[in-house]
Amino acid sequence: MSRLRLGVNIDHVATVRNARGEGYPDPVRAAEMALAAGADGITAHLREDRRHISDADIEQLVVTCRRRGRPLNFECAVTAEMEAIALAHLPHAACLVPERREEVTTEGGLDIIKGHNTIAPVVNRLVSAGIRVSCFIDADPVQVAASKAVGAQVIELHTGAYCQAVRERRPEADALLQRLRAAATEGARLGLEVHAGHGIDYETVKPVAAIPELMELNIGHFLIGEAIFIGLGPAIQRMRALMDEARAVKAA
Repeated sequence: MSRLRLGVNIDHVATVRNARGEGYPDPVRAAEMALAAGADGITAHLREDRRHISDADIEQLVVTCRRRGRPLNFECAVTAEMEAIALAHLPHAACLVPERREEVTTEGGLDIIKGHNTIAPVVNRLVSAGIRVSCFIDADPVQVAASKAVGAQVIELHTGAYCQAVRERRPEADALLQRLRAAATEGARLGLEVHAGHGIDYETVKPVAAIPELMELNIGHFLIGEAIFIGLGPAIQRMRALMDEARAVKAA
């Protein structure tokens, strides 16, 4: 089984910075530290209301990741504004996500079926520019097939429902994990690269990481929170170790 990559989302370093309107803590510095600690890439979500990551952050993150030879995964809504920013900066990857102004965080996957006619042209233009396009979707085989149909090369499965069920000790956690496994299998069958993310912590990472079709996990909020107590480097290193342990057990 291949090594599972870890993408670290540094959005919430910017959330802390913006709470006081200061220039610190610097999310670009956090990205540098994350890469030094073993992250395989950096993820950043530029929201319409700029609640955390800013345009200037994206500009600097593109430069930083290119200099380090690591990918920047640009999360964005399917809007003309975000498409233009992606095309101007040409990050390694663009992950298309749903976005509503009033939500605290991304609350579900993108509805590719409903949005097909809007999403497909955006995917085509981004792919034509050399950007690797991912669709952030719920673990639904219909949405997996729809992602393939719009031309995405990657799907990222929304793990939030599973992770929340585990934390709340709800009985449906096992069924939700099975849905993730089935969606990952279907994605790989269709020739899509399969990623996963949202809500993953130390307790939930190993069952997710053990899904053999997964190539990458994107984790942010938990790692930034854990960094308050043990530091960003150690938080990432522990997550990396748990991911590797899960893969080693599965391979054995």
